[in-house]
Amino acid sequence: MQESKAKIPLHLRYRLTRVSWRDLGVVVAPTLFVVIGAFVVAFHYLQPAPPTSIVMTAGTQGSAFRNNAEKYRKILARNGIRLEILPSLGSVENLQRLSDPKVRVDIGFVQGGLPTELRSDDLVSLGSVFYEPLFVLYRSRVPIDRLSKLAGRPLAVGVEGSGGHALALALLKQNGIEPGGPTPLLPLAGDEALQAMMEQRVDAVFLAGDSAQPDVIRRLLHMPGVRLFDFVQADAYVRRLRFLSRIDLPMGAFDLGHNLPDRPITLIAPTVELVARANLHPALSDLLIEAAQEVHGHGSLLQRPGEFPSPVEHDFPISDDAARYYKTGKSSAYRHLPFWVASLVDRMLVLLLPVVVLLVPAVRLVPALYRWRIRTRIYRRYGQLMALERESQQLHDPEQARQLLERVDVIESAVIGLKLPASFADEAYVLRQHIDFVRARLSSVAAPS
Repeated sequence: MQESKAKIPLHLRYRLTRVSWRDLGVVVAPTLFVVIGAFVVAFHYLQPAPPTSIVMTAGTQGSAFRNNAEKYRKILARNGIRLEILPSLGSVENLQRLSDPKVRVDIGFVQGGLPTELRSDDLVSLGSVFYEPLFVLYRSRVPIDRLSKLAGRPLAVGVEGSGGHALALALLKQNGIEPGGPTPLLPLAGDEALQAMMEQRVDAVFLAGDSAQPDVIRRLLHMPGVRLFDFVQADAYVRRLRFLSRIDLPMGAFDLGHNLPDRPITLIAPTVELVARANLHPALSDLLIEAAQEVHGHGSLLQRPGEFPSPVEHDFPISDDAARYYKTGKSSAYRHLPFWVASLVDRMLVLLLPVVVLLVPAVRLVPALYRWRIRTRIYRRYGQLMALERESQQLHDPEQARQLLERVDVIESAVIGLKLPASFADEAYVLRQHIDFVRARLSSVAAPS
C-alpha cells in the first residue's frame, strides 16, 4: 500500500490556492447578470429630470384664466420652473391646443361641458380648480322658472368659441332650443350683451366666466324688469349633465343696499379643470397641484375655503400622479428638500431599488454558493467512498478486497488532485482520514491468512 502512495505524483499532493477563481466566476456570473438586468429594467422606468420650462394655454389679457396663469408663473418660478403663457380665446381653444400633438403646450384651463369631439384620449386632469357659474338675466314682468319659456325671444349666448357659449347652447338644447331654429341666438357677451339688453335688442343674456363680471350683472339687475334666472330645476340639470354643480347664491350678493337679488338664487356651474397631457412629468404634476392649492384654495362668494383644487372627475380622468398626490401629498424628499435636489433623490431611489432588493442579498448569497460549490467536490468523493464501503460488507475472498483497495487508491488520488482553496484544506484532510479508515478495514481482509 505504501508503494501505491508513492506512485502519486508529488505535485498532486499540494494543490491548495487562496481562491478558486473559476468556481467564483461560475457563482458570480449568473448573479451579476440578474442584477444588471434589474438595473436595465430600473433605467427603463426611470423618469428623466423634470424640464425647466413648461407651456400653459390660458385666456385673453385680463381674463380670469390669464390672471390665474400669472399667479402660477410666480409660484413655479420659486422652484426654478419657467412658465410660458400662451394667450387664447378661452376653454375651447385651450382644449383644441391640448388635443393637437403638433402644438407645443403642456397644461391649460378647460371648462367642463365642452363638445366631446374636441377632446383627446391623451389628456388627464390634475383636478378641478374653480367654478364658472352661469348667470342668465332676462326681461319679464313675471318670474320665469324654465329656460324653455325663453323660446322665440332673442338671446345673447356669448362669443362663439368661448366656454360660456358652449355651455349656453348645451343648456338650451336640453330645453329644445337650438341654433338655426326660431329662437335668435346672438354671439354677444359682456359689455356688448349689456348694451344689447339696454337697447332691448335681446330679452335675455347668458353670462359666464369673464363675461359674468359683477359690475355687468349689477347694472343689469338695476334695469327695470330685469331678473336673475333661478335654476329651480338645478338637481335635474346636474344629473343630466354630469359636468355641472349646483351653487347657492345668497340674497343681496350683488347689492346689499338694494338687496339684489332679493332672495336666494340657485345657480348651476361647470368647474374649470387644470388639464395636462398624459406625459407631464410627475414632479411637475405635484408642483402644479401645490400651486393650485395656493391660488384656488381660498374661499369666495361661491366656494368654501379648501374646496379647490378637487380630484373629483368630470370630463377628464384624474391622472395617476394627481390621484397619488391628493391621497398622500408630496413625497418625503419633496417635503424636506429643495425641488431640484428632491427630484435627483427621487430618481436615485429608483436606481437604488435593485441594489437593495438584489445586490445586497446577492453579496450575502455568493459566499454561501461558492462554499457549496467547493464542498460538492469533496461530498462527491464521500459518496464514492460510502458506496465502496457498502460493497465491502459483501466480500467473499481477498481478491475482491484487493480490487476495492485499488478503487480506494483512485478516490484518494482524485482527492489529492482536487484544486481547493486553502480554507477548505481541513475538510480535504478529514476526508483523507476517512479514506485511510476504509483502507485499513479492506487491508485486513486482503492480507493472506
